[in-house]
Amino acid sequence: MAQRDYVSRGRSSTNKKKQSNKRQSSGPEMQKGKIWARLVVVIIAILLLIYFLFSIKDNVDETADAPMAPLPQLTEEEELPELPEEEWDYIKTLPGYEVEVEVAEQQKSDKLYLLQCGSFRTRAQAEEMKAKIAFQGLEAQVRATTGSNGEWFRVIMGPLQTKRDAERARHSLRKVNITTCMILYWNL
Repeated sequence: MAQRDYVSRGRSSTNKKKQSNKRQSSGPEMQKGKIWARLVVVIIAILLLIYFLFSIKDNVDETADAPMAPLPQLTEEEELPELPEEEWDYIKTLPGYEVEVEVAEQQKSDKLYLLQCGSFRTRAQAEEMKAKIAFQGLEAQVRATTGSNGEWFRVIMGPLQTKRDAERARHSLRKVNITTCMILYWNL
């Protein structure tokens, strides 16, 4: 028995011609039929809507259009008492108050802080970072250090007296997208 490959065989040319003739002959007639069917459906929907509106027209609640009944009038006995006049005492007494707050004096530590903003292999890169910091009104230094993996150029700011000063400088540098700064103790 021989195997047949129906997929690669394809359709015969006579079948294709018959199908294309059917499509061409029934095309315009079917289009007219579809248009008339849609038109009939739309007319029926409009007639049903008109019937629905006329049927609910007669079911109107007559009390809805009637004016509201007047509210009952209060007699002398039922009237509300007048509101008493409010007195605000704190407006008169507030200026005389004084608040005393005990603030612990900040102890100055012996430690100094530095802000390291970068460590570079070349002095040119370090000088570029120093210039960016200088545009923010802060003064930075470039220090060369030699370690086990060669010479590095550190960009540092300091010495700063308090950690708050170091945080303030780091925050102002973050505004210009310099986010690599670290706060360290001054031990140079």
